[in-house]
Amino acid sequence: MTFDESTPNNEETLFESRIKVQELNHVAFRIRNEISKVIVGQEKVIDLLLTALLANGHVLIEGVPGVAKTLVAKLLSRSIDTEFSRIQFTPDLMPSDVLGNTVFNAGSSTFEFREGPVFSNLVLIDEVNRAPAKTQSALFEVMEERQVTTDGVTRFLTAPFLVLATQNPVEHEGTYRLPEAQLDRFLFKIEVGYPTLDQEVTILQNACERGSMKEPDAVMPVVSANEILEYQELVHHVLIEPQLLRYIATIVDRTRNNSALYLGASPRASLAVMRAARAYAALEGRDFVTPEDVKEVIYPVLGHRIILSPEKEMEGVKPEAVIRQIVDSVDVPR
Repeated sequence: MTFDESTPNNEETLFESRIKVQELNHVAFRIRNEISKVIVGQEKVIDLLLTALLANGHVLIEGVPGVAKTLVAKLLSRSIDTEFSRIQFTPDLMPSDVLGNTVFNAGSSTFEFREGPVFSNLVLIDEVNRAPAKTQSALFEVMEERQVTTDGVTRFLTAPFLVLATQNPVEHEGTYRLPEAQLDRFLFKIEVGYPTLDQEVTILQNACERGSMKEPDAVMPVVSANEILEYQELVHHVLIEPQLLRYIATIVDRTRNNSALYLGASPRASLAVMRAARAYAALEGRDFVTPEDVKEVIYPVLGHRIILSPEKEMEGVKPEAVIRQIVDSVDVPR
């Protein structure tokens, strides 16, 4: 994805002016520039995080320790003038530690609800797979309905609300496998890899130049929470042609009838692809979706929603390879 710092002065197209896609493109460029003050490379990761933010979808970030999974989430929140909280998941974490609990106020002789760290705009959950099933289940309502129900009282979370969760794919001691129902509530699963040699040299040089300055302090907020809400609403007005909707539905449908897959994707996956493709197009400065937009988001949307057959797992086949085969088998609409 490329961001253009200049904003074209084109007032002939009324629709384009109304949904402000060029303004959004400019804001995304500034956010990306702020994050790149600290993060070297990982352009695709940043693009997908911005896409998820606009599509109002949660993100699961997976990678080995030390590849800046937590840092990139912190920097994203730093570039937005909004509330941020971090929760470190551990095996002894209880649902009340996440959601909040009711305590007795001796002064007023009443019970009061104290909000947990989930009551924020951007919530970073570190090592999400380290908490047991009871705590994981507490996130279901939070992530899907953006609300918390305790003691029969429902409390709504303040928009925008985004969960960024991280997990380590290689360390399994003391971890719990995330249930498919919870994985399905993440819009994207983003895999963060190692930097190249040149990128790692740049990382070291930047660290020397910063000296004692903390990494998040190098990033300044460039957009407000209210502006993010406006841009999220803007995404709903990005045009997507009927043939592209059929294209998305066909790809997802073929995951359910593939011998390499034990479990295919649900209609929620189709909706996720559509939302993400619209957001990606808007970030590109366009008010319409192209097949290339769909292809850009299809892998992070479907990768964690499908389950390989036991035979394919034994062969070492990756979910991305099966998705690529399915995408290549579907005719691209023109």
